[in-house]
Amino acid sequence: MQDGWQFQIRITVSDERASAWRADPEAKSYAPLHDVLSRHRATLICQFDAFAGYVKEAEEAGTQDYPLYEWTRQTIENPEKKAKYLRSFTVYVDGEQVYAKEAADSLETALASLSEQDRESGIERVFRYDTNPANNPQPPRASGS
Repeated sequence: MQDGWQFQIRITVSDERASAWRADPEAKSYAPLHDVLSRHRATLICQFDAFAGYVKEAEEAGTQDYPLYEWTRQTIENPEKKAKYLRSFTVYVDGEQVYAKEAADSLETALASLSEQDRESGIERVFRYDTNPANNPQPPRASGS
């Protein structure tokens, strides 16, 4: 089943870059990253903004169908976690948050190289995640199950 897993790349960036890239998900204000993202048909989504969007959607639609609602709401309301997630960005490829291994490999290599070669990039860490449930926390079970 390993071939069936999809992948996601996330980056942690400096405070200065985080503020800029929340408003500029294609990183047009920083040409080296913009070039990497363009080559990979990618954009950045701030984790905090994604979490806040999830909470808003759950509250509008009814939280019963959103198993991570309570955890996510508590996360964005916690000042320490908020600070962490404001600096964390998921890299979407072709508008998708998970993608094929080949796309993740290429993107991870390009971002790691940019981080190592250009301190001005503000990229502090590059992470790879996969969709294998054994490697990821699962949603909490509903009470009573």
